[in-house]
Amino acid sequence: MALHPINQANENSPYGDLTREQFLKNHQILHQESYMFNKKNMKIFTQTWRPDSPGPLKGLVAMIHGYTSDSRWISELTAVAIAKTGFLVCALDLQGHGSSDGYPGHIPNIEHIVQDCIQYFDSVKTNHPKLPSFLYGESLGGAISILICLEQKYEWDGLILSGSMCGVSAKFKPMWPLEKLLPVAALFAPKWKVVVSKPVASKSYKEEWKRRLVARNPNRRTSGKPPAATALEFLRVCEYIKRHCHELEVPLLMLHGENDALCDYESATLVYESAASEDKTLKIFPGLWHMLIGENEEDVEVVFGIVLSWIAERADQVNMLYYDGE
Repeated sequence: MALHPINQANENSPYGDLTREQFLKNHQILHQESYMFNKKNMKIFTQTWRPDSPGPLKGLVAMIHGYTSDSRWISELTAVAIAKTGFLVCALDLQGHGSSDGYPGHIPNIEHIVQDCIQYFDSVKTNHPKLPSFLYGESLGGAISILICLEQKYEWDGLILSGSMCGVSAKFKPMWPLEKLLPVAALFAPKWKVVVSKPVASKSYKEEWKRRLVARNPNRRTSGKPPAATALEFLRVCEYIKRHCHELEVPLLMLHGENDALCDYESATLVYESAASEDKTLKIFPGLWHMLIGENEEDVEVVFGIVLSWIAERADQVNMLYYDGE
């Protein structure tokens, strides 16, 4: 049986010919949706997935989606793949994405997003204090995950980064002199989409049918051309990560496509080499693009075979230490 349910999807629906409810039932997944109010009284959409089985949970995985995405649709398939192996998975829609409040695609200050994530994930962890906890971030979600681990230094048992935004590829940066003018544009016209580029999905998902699937996402609120203030913030965040990644001590798994045209793998390699983590692994996949879920069936299975075994092994280690200490 396939490890990742993307192989059951088609270009019209991530659930194939099933309804979402039928899909989750077939995979024996219990699912809940809710909202929380953040510190600015914004309504943030949240959800959880867990196996519908009597056995104990192995751990908690907190997922953070990338720019222009959300925690449902295609991202949900990864949540289901992880939950099926015995984990509680939780996720939220970032501000300006999916069903959360906020101007579409507008992230002028990443710290507000980081605090939303910490608020929600801490609330889930409080209800499951004995579970090993892991962060899983894709693209922008990877950068946010790094920032969370830098702030909550010893509160996570592992960090998984897929196509993480550790550096913006020169192919995707705004052409000169627009990059130099970003601070001015961000100040006077923060929501102006000054960055001239193709929609993110066209450079993220290698398989054409998966691009069409992403385009049909009913929760999608922006095509992927970041406004000026957002583009400037992304560049700032990448520089911050480069300056502080040596402070990372959490067990670390980094996965990156060598042909990633959005977030270059050289920057991911720098983060990996600089991180102080004693347990760290870097996998660069030749020929693969930005979103590893966007590859062919065989490559997706290889990637998520690594992810699922890595999480399971670390969760087992933490659980053994916990029960040995009781």
